Amino acid sequence: MTLTAPTAETQPAGGDRRGPMRPDRLVSTRERIDGADLARVFRVGDTAVGLGLAWAAARVVGPSGGLIAALAASVPFLALTTLFVFGLNAAGAYALGGRETLVRHQARVALAFVAPALAVAALLMVGGAAAGAGGRMAAFGMVAAGLYMLLHAGWWIAVRGLRATGRLTPNVVIVGATETAAQVIARAINAGDLAVLGIFDDRHERAPAAILGVPILGGAQAMVGHRIMPFVDRVVITIAPTAQARVNALVSQLRALPNPVTLLLDGDAGQDGAALERLADLPLARLSGAPPHPGRAVAKRLQDVVLGALALLVAAPVMAAIAIAIRLDSPGPIFFHQRRQGFNNEAIVVWKFRSMRPDMPDSGERQVCRDDPRVTRIGCFIRRTSLDELPQLFNVLSGEMSLVGPRPHAIGMKTGDVPSASLVAEYAHRHRLKPGITGWAAIQGSRGPVDTPEAVRRRVALDVDYVDRQGFWLDLYILVMTLPCLLGDKLATR
Repeated sequence: MTLTAPTAETQPAGGDRRGPMRPDRLVSTRERIDGADLARVFRVGDTAVGLGLAWAAARVVGPSGGLIAALAASVPFLALTTLFVFGLNAAGAYALGGRETLVRHQARVALAFVAPALAVAALLMVGGAAAGAGGRMAAFGMVAAGLYMLLHAGWWIAVRGLRATGRLTPNVVIVGATETAAQVIARAINAGDLAVLGIFDDRHERAPAAILGVPILGGAQAMVGHRIMPFVDRVVITIAPTAQARVNALVSQLRALPNPVTLLLDGDAGQDGAALERLADLPLARLSGAPPHPGRAVAKRLQDVVLGALALLVAAPVMAAIAIAIRLDSPGPIFFHQRRQGFNNEAIVVWKFRSMRPDMPDSGERQVCRDDPRVTRIGCFIRRTSLDELPQLFNVLSGEMSLVGPRPHAIGMKTGDVPSASLVAEYAHRHRLKPGITGWAAIQGSRGPVDTPEAVRRRVALDVDYVDRQGFWLDLYILVMTLPCLLGDKLATR
């Protein structure tokens, strides 16, 4: 079963407003790779190679015998590779600099072999029985050096490719067309490991059209709903903290953003490095958005992939039966897709089994009501049992959704005649995590349409509570409780 989503817009700003650091194709923040996580992967790779080399060397030159003899023979080689990996870290080979050339990176790798080479030289100077061991270690060191040079050439090529596509380079926007903003931009251009996509300033009428090529995109309020924001990892306010009234006004305006908002606390932007993590050393004060939890994000993704694949395998016969029933019940497609708001307000295409008449489709603005004439006979059953949501397992496996999270609402969804997002200031905070097939709000009884302001406020409060408390065990609890909550709820309109 293959679902082909319509092409999503990936060029949210005009060509004349690109700026010097914007990649050819913008990728959403959920697709971004954290540099620290990638560096850890490289370290693990280097360590695994070292272990393999030590074991191979021990088998070649060590005494014949069983496992214990092989392990004993590998100890000196293992010690040497441990020195290699520590040397790589000390030489900055995992810094992943945006402007670092291959020659400079290889020089760092070569520098990492100084300590192992000195250790081998000392062993050779001992002479006697140690001379043979020293010779073997020297040969091993030369083989290891060549292999690590090749391996790190591959790491360097991978980093260059990820930066070229924008998956490794964090994107920020700046609030405040100030001298400090110019310094941060200059540093980012020179370092190449941070992309400043644009500047917002309430006094943009008096500001230049661009600062060092980075365009002024409008006032701070223009950020809310701006098409570039789903691609932005962080908002940095560069207005002096002493301008307290202005900073407070900006914070109030930016409350509606799901993006993390930080305040640059001093005017010194001249420290080395411009990566998002090192930018925090300026320092930055976090004004909104939870601190990043890379380990939690990895655990959640593994949970989604493993449990989502198992759920899809188990649900496949049921999904096939539903597809046949829909085809027999009414003319029209089996699946229904709709653009909804995902992580960081990104527009994603969410899939469901079609539950409405094809001549009266779900527009997204009008929510379903009890005895809705648009719902088909099969649609009534699969909506009441939430079986219409099963195709969203494909969204989970593709990374657009999670098994557990706030439910994705249609873009422009209305409560009555009022846009639902306008009823709660923290509405966008529910988009600080990926949307889910089920969630904390769902097992607390907030399911189906939110057709009153009170229902919207309760849904958002439950979603924000989940965003603040999300964790592996809470997700498992929600998954376990979802089925009994659905079966026990006969009143909710779905």
